[in-house]
Amino acid sequence: MNKKISAIFFAMVASLTTVPMASALEGDLKDLRPEVNKKEWQLVKNDTTRSIKTYIREGDGKRINFKVDAMIEGTLENVARVHFDVDNIKHWYWETLDSRLLKKVSSTEYYYYMQYNAPVTMPDRDAILHAVIEPYSVKKGYMQLSIRAVPDYLPAQANLVRVQEQDMIVKFTPLGKEKVHLEAEGFVDPGGIAPTWAMNFVQRNAPYSTMLGLQRRVNMTATTAQTGPSPFMYAE
Repeated sequence: MNKKISAIFFAMVASLTTVPMASALEGDLKDLRPEVNKKEWQLVKNDTTRSIKTYIREGDGKRINFKVDAMIEGTLENVARVHFDVDNIKHWYWETLDSRLLKKVSSTEYYYYMQYNAPVTMPDRDAILHAVIEPYSVKKGYMQLSIRAVPDYLPAQANLVRVQEQDMIVKFTPLGKEKVHLEAEGFVDPGGIAPTWAMNFVQRNAPYSTMLGLQRRVNMTATTAQTGPSPFMYAE
């Protein structure tokens, strides 16, 4: 066999063996890669500029599961005021059309109403929420807000779908005088018929957009006149 024929022969052999070997190698690497467990929290957004991380987790098909880890520029007092100024939540919370206080039980407990603009083709939603505050103390080092939906608190409206679950816990930890570490985790059952694409859209976008809105609102209210502590921040 001359040199030219020999070179062609070995090139043909190499071409026949390269693909199976590459496929085998790819299979071995795939076996080494960990499978994603959709029941565990998956990072969706990591905004390093604004220090916002959001996570999602697969639910039972009815719930939107979310978790947030964010740094808010502002004092604990300002961040608290924005959260507890219920009538103005509609100015910063994700797709909120209406928000208003229904009943103040005490300085650490209240009920409020929210109405949401649902994704296209879906009827709008509303929710009745019960909030309980664990006030900040130096010993504890943080303030906590627990929210739970109470859908039967008021009769449902004919043109709206009542949110069945909107439960979350929000923890506020001041870091210095002008920064608050916010950690939130919870789930939402929007009620009625909610297609998968809409659930995914809200789950992936609402927490991050809400944090952007919160920061804007904190910046806006930081320069306004304040008289005394926020009405719900401290126990009576």
